[in-house]
Amino acid sequence: MAWSLEESLRGAAHEMTTQTELRDKLRKIEALFAGAGTAGERDAAEAALGRVKAKLAELESKEAPIEVQFSIADPWSRHLFMALCRRYGLKPYRYHRQRRSTVMVRAPRRFLDQVLISEFKDLERALHAYLSEVTHKIIREEVFADTSDAQEVPEALPAA
Repeated sequence: MAWSLEESLRGAAHEMTTQTELRDKLRKIEALFAGAGTAGERDAAEAALGRVKAKLAELESKEAPIEVQFSIADPWSRHLFMALCRRYGLKPYRYHRQRRSTVMVRAPRRFLDQVLISEFKDLERALHAYLSEVTHKIIREEVFADTSDAQEVPEALPAA
């Protein structure tokens, strides 16, 4: 099964203004998917991570892991995805001659669908919103204030 990062880019991006807000957002999303009672409970988030790992172990004992191929062209998203895999004890890999954007994972289908992919999509949206905001801010402050898209013209301009 192949999965494309572009599927996760649909939907509105959340604006973030500081690294602290991004970290808080990431913690809240982690807490949500890990089943913590409230987003602010740091101890509960650690315990929740243990519960998710236990759920993975339980699913592995009930259903055989499948090998899934992910194609993630964006390096930031790929790093995030591999970090999430490793957090849950999965070992991302790729075969010889596969592209750098390819990430292979072996895990139970239900864990991939219910936990890993869902959490990745939310964290990835937050990461991209933050990176976009920081990039625009740096360009506005250090290069030029206008960061808008190129103007759309109705037809080709005459050659000079």
